[in-house]
Amino acid sequence: MAIYAIGDVQGCHEELLELVEAIAFDPLRDRLWFVGDLVNRGPASLAVLRYVRALGEAAVTVLGNHDLHLIALALGTAKKRSDDTLDEVLNAPDCDELIAWLRDLPMLHAEAGHVLLHAGLLPQWSVEKAASLAREVETMLRGAQHREFFEHMYGSRPARWKDKLEGWDRLRVIVNALTRMRFCSADGEMEFQTKGEGSNAPRGYLPWFNVAGRRSAGTPLVCGHWSALGLHLAPDLLMLDSGCVWGGKLTAIRLEDRRLTQVAARAKPAVFR
Repeated sequence: MAIYAIGDVQGCHEELLELVEAIAFDPLRDRLWFVGDLVNRGPASLAVLRYVRALGEAAVTVLGNHDLHLIALALGTAKKRSDDTLDEVLNAPDCDELIAWLRDLPMLHAEAGHVLLHAGLLPQWSVEKAASLAREVETMLRGAQHREFFEHMYGSRPARWKDKLEGWDRLRVIVNALTRMRFCSADGEMEFQTKGEGSNAPRGYLPWFNVAGRRSAGTPLVCGHWSALGLHLAPDLLMLDSGCVWGGKLTAIRLEDRRLTQVAARAKPAVFR
């Protein structure tokens, strides 16, 4: 059995099918790991969702910020953005089924000596701590208060984790770290205004994975989210968002030997970034 981790798909269905063919994926033998953001900005989010859902146990997908945004739109707790390309999903006859499937996906998955997540881990979090916090969000997503959760999910405050945080503030920090974070300070204060490459870090902040003493260091983390950074590989970090939706490439990496496979974008690049 081989495990292939795949970067942010974001509605690039044709490229996903080409990539799966290029790695000779066998659903009876192999597994695909998706780093989240299956949807949005690209042209075929509905087809991507249907394809990945149909893979069943042959695929593991963690939730990204765009996936959560889709759920919020379907629940009526968020407003559509000018750069969203999710109408086809929202108007589909199986929309409710797809949203229910998304709500049941994990925020973090640990297996085979690797940890799969969308954006990053705060430097103060060990892998075990992060997994425990991710379960708190998953419980809310799957529970009776899920609509209320999405009503309180948006926002960038608090910007720093504290163990004593409670309620919606606590859950919001967890979600923001796991699905939105790029830069943070040495003491874990997140900064969400700056995008771009890692060299664009605002004063006092670093790419989250470069903070000295990061407690998750040493465990290979598989993530995406940061298309401007591009493919970034280190002994304990596999960042796989190579910007397919922006005209870049869609990337797969075989975890056992880190063999890379990439396909070029076919669709016209998304306008907004």
